[in-house]
Amino acid sequence: MYPGITGKARPDHPAVVMAGSGDVTTHGELDRDSGRLAQYLYDNGLRPGSHIAVLMENVPQFFTVVWAAMRSGLYVTPVNRYLPPADVAYILEDSGAAAVITSPGKAETIQNLGARAVDCSMRLCMGGPAEGLTDLDQELLRYSSDPLADEPLGSLMFYSSGTTGRPKGIKRPLPGVPASTGMAMIESLLDYGFTQDTVYLSPAPIYHAAPCAWSMGTLSIGGTVVMMERFDEEAALRYIGEHRITHSQWVPTMFVRMLKLPEAVRRRYDLSTHKMAVHAAAPCPVEVKRQMIDWWGPILLEYYAGSEGNGSTSLDSHEWLRKPGSVGTARRGILHICDDDGVELAAGETGLVYFEQPETPFVYHNDPEKTKASQHPVYPNWTALGDVGHVDEDGYLFLTDRKSFMIISGGVNIYPQQIEDQLVLHPKVADVGVIGVPNEEFGEEVKAVVQPASGFTGDGALAEELIAFCREHLAGYMVPRSIDFMAQLPRLPTGKLYKNELRAPYWQNKAKNIG
Repeated sequence: MYPGITGKARPDHPAVVMAGSGDVTTHGELDRDSGRLAQYLYDNGLRPGSHIAVLMENVPQFFTVVWAAMRSGLYVTPVNRYLPPADVAYILEDSGAAAVITSPGKAETIQNLGARAVDCSMRLCMGGPAEGLTDLDQELLRYSSDPLADEPLGSLMFYSSGTTGRPKGIKRPLPGVPASTGMAMIESLLDYGFTQDTVYLSPAPIYHAAPCAWSMGTLSIGGTVVMMERFDEEAALRYIGEHRITHSQWVPTMFVRMLKLPEAVRRRYDLSTHKMAVHAAAPCPVEVKRQMIDWWGPILLEYYAGSEGNGSTSLDSHEWLRKPGSVGTARRGILHICDDDGVELAAGETGLVYFEQPETPFVYHNDPEKTKASQHPVYPNWTALGDVGHVDEDGYLFLTDRKSFMIISGGVNIYPQQIEDQLVLHPKVADVGVIGVPNEEFGEEVKAVVQPASGFTGDGALAEELIAFCREHLAGYMVPRSIDFMAQLPRLPTGKLYKNELRAPYWQNKAKNIG
């Protein structure tokens, strides 16, 4: 389904509710406004296969824009709202976007593009006027909300997070089906118990792939998306009760923050309507997940997938309790674990994680080399995203870490994830990233960069305490040789850590010393 159906079948049913303010957009309003915007874009020359971008904070107009594109056969790129103008300009140029639609809260970014992205000539603001940008709300008053004569389904074209370099567009062929078919997510969501009466809590930035896709899928079914303006651990618990949330989605850093709330606060809120909590985006420490299941019950569903959509795994809480640490069995695609030469490995052996699809599922826009690098040396329809892991004898996948994050110290391969999973359990640690830094003898050594929990000071005494804690719980070669402290780690709200940003100062210093 899509707004053209749900908006007429249940026009007064809430489509989008802002968690904090309680502002409601109904399915009827979403149908009307996205229909008008589709007419506007068509009238201004955009046709199936054309490209637009949307740069907004978590506001309901975001869904109006995405649905207008989806019911017009357009590609639409949600742009990371935290990027500076130069990086936004790069995405607009690289994607070939003919239009960018923003909100008053993000208008300044578009106003400061300067001479960049000149081919993106349609610069529009929705939700209020902004100097130098077309007032889209006023423009749309002139347009009918009737659907276009032809409504092919469009496609989301996300850009990679850019944690290891320039972000790249992930482009898939247009679906070639009518928009009334709805989002491809529908089938999965129906399997997970989503219905038109679902109330889905989205606590993360909506520009990110998973929150956007799951929210759009919920709207396709006719359910309600409750969107947090920004994540706050206690507010999230309060909203579950206030809005009678049935389904939700999280990243592990959110679990950590909620678990570190005082026990009295965690027990304060009514979670009785909560039927399923999905989590993904980053590996969840085993002990963190165990504590969440103890608290919320066996309602956690975990999946592993990438924005590239090349495959996925999943498992529920009962499976996870039998296979702690696993991210599940293959749900889409066929799993293969291969060595660096592409040779398939046996169960239990660690290697690069590939998914096999009938056809090559995606390309990186304007980057054939990166596309080629993601493909198996022999089978281009087997693709990998850089994750390392193994499959057990029952077909359950266990992730080790990102290949690019591996530390090689004295010829020993060390994966930071296990060290990070242990350190984040310490009560004085709010967040942690583990990296390899230069070592004259061993090439690299293990360093932890820690964000102290509120009320604690990052000093030599805490560093010694954390190293001793690691010695108790980790193999000797994994124990950090040193610990540095930061007030705030460079982590995306989606849970991903900018490890290049953590590593850069240490390796830049080495380069200066060599020079």
